[in-house]
Amino acid sequence: MRILDERRKGEHAKEEPGCGTEFHIQILQNTVRKHYYKKLFDSASGLDYNVFNMISMQETILRLLLGAIIGGVIGFEREIHGRAAGFRTQLIVCMAAVLIMIVSENYYFHLQSFDPTIRIDPARISAGALIGIGFLGAGAIVKSGFAIRGLTTAASIWIVSAIGLAIGGGLYFEGIITATITIIALFLLRKIEKKIKILLYKTITISTGVTENVEETIIPVFSDYGIYIHSIDYEKNQLEGELIYNFHISTRNKRAIKEIFLRLGTMDFIKKIKISSYRINGSS
Repeated sequence: MRILDERRKGEHAKEEPGCGTEFHIQILQNTVRKHYYKKLFDSASGLDYNVFNMISMQETILRLLLGAIIGGVIGFEREIHGRAAGFRTQLIVCMAAVLIMIVSENYYFHLQSFDPTIRIDPARISAGALIGIGFLGAGAIVKSGFAIRGLTTAASIWIVSAIGLAIGGGLYFEGIITATITIIALFLLRKIEKKIKILLYKTITISTGVTENVEETIIPVFSDYGIYIHSIDYEKNQLEGELIYNFHISTRNKRAIKEIFLRLGTMDFIKKIKISSYRINGSS
């Protein structure tokens, strides 16, 4: 009887799949799958919203609204000054940055709640967003001759995205302080900037007759208005009988440019006068 019982036990052991390694792997997979679907069901039914989303709905709405307000205020300043990236653009950029940061955080918390051993970097999504914002800001920069427009607008798009990431990450104090400084820089410092006497670089082109030697007559005129002459270029047109002087000058007095233009225009020996902008490479 004992030998028969042992044989029967051996037969049952061969028939049952629980005695092999594959069975244990299957049990582990089923356990993980049940755990996952239970969390999924609880989350969908509202029993445990924070399983997949560590940020509450109220907190998410607050961050998005705050990002929209800050982006809208900064964009309003760009809008009233006729810039391409204005009210709606800055609002959308800031709110998008907030959402990107919320997604990054929730994605991290979701994986951590599922398997704490998983190691991920939640900042990778937001870092990619900043790169994309850089391309958007580059599109706002326009070069026309020696003038470059859109640098402040591009910088505002970049700072708006950074503020949005801060708000999306729950750093309200840092985001609000940065937004306040940005608004002050755009609204108030603009008035101060207009009062700063910047150095203007101009090229004054004067055309006279070939027989005329007017250089000694014109140079003292520049000195009367405090205009500094960097260099003088000469050009002679024998067919038309013209001698062309290109005076490269600089001054901080905007009114002096107009006054010297009117004064040189009254001189009879000057056939043609033209004032244009130029830039000195390496000047400080």
